[in-house]
Amino acid sequence: MEKVKIVSIVGPTASGKTSLSIAVAKEFNGEIISADSMQIYKEMNIATAKPTPDEMCGVTHHLMDFVNPEDEYSVANFVEDAKQVINEITSRGKLPILVGGTGLYVDSLLKNIQFTEYKVDVQLRKKLLEKTSDELLKKLYEVDRESYEKLSIEKNHKRIARALEIYFQTGKPKSLVDKEALAAESPYSPIKIGLNASKREYLYEKINKRVDIMAENGLLDEAKKILSLNLSPTASKAIGYKEFIPYFENRDTLENCKELLKRETRRYAKRQLTWFKRDKQINWLYIDEINEREIQKRAFEIISKGLNNG
Repeated sequence: MEKVKIVSIVGPTASGKTSLSIAVAKEFNGEIISADSMQIYKEMNIATAKPTPDEMCGVTHHLMDFVNPEDEYSVANFVEDAKQVINEITSRGKLPILVGGTGLYVDSLLKNIQFTEYKVDVQLRKKLLEKTSDELLKKLYEVDRESYEKLSIEKNHKRIARALEIYFQTGKPKSLVDKEALAAESPYSPIKIGLNASKREYLYEKINKRVDIMAENGLLDEAKKILSLNLSPTASKAIGYKEFIPYFENRDTLENCKELLKRETRRYAKRQLTWFKRDKQINWLYIDEINEREIQKRAFEIISKGLNNG
């Protein structure tokens, strides 16, 4: 089976993925697929740094701005939708370019992870969560020794309960379900580029400035509107809205809430980097060492080489 060539541009928030991806799309006749778990939502624009029509420069973007904030959308939904979009892009003779900072979305698609769909048993989940971690671990030791070895170290109550929930619903240990999910060969041959800063302070300063610009561009009004909605569990995790609740409730100053948002965004960037650093196939480019034009030049070279190999 001939694998589909796909460019993947990843990295932490505020690292310049949007501008690089648009330059790549123009150079290689591509279309962009967003791999951002918050940019999928309608009306969540400023906080998610969703590119404006002007910033898109006429390049077609997919899987962005199409889900209501009240609706749930899972990684399994994303993989299914992204596969369909990739088929459409390649059928037009264009290059698919996957862009975003949600590592779970990126890896699940590129590794072709197979998701087992089953309905959530609310009563079962509640029953499991009512037990202590030690009680759950005792049961997990009996039914799934491999998961027990991993989860007994960190003792994350929800993850232990989740492992047992999967066992009771599928009749299979979670460790086996995970292996089966990875068993299918991926139809993609990705060319991976990552953006980062060699000095963490440089990235953090860009994040701080971005938050200030967002505030100037109407983030507060957007936050008020989004917080008034009946948000889905996933949408409610978005950074950029809940941080202003103390201000809206007259419990804290606007400045303090902005500082909280900056801190939460920096922490998120750190988590993103921890995720992506595990992937040894990523070609890293450092935004504090070379200018934007040089980053584009090097990215073009990496992509050209990848497209011409095999």
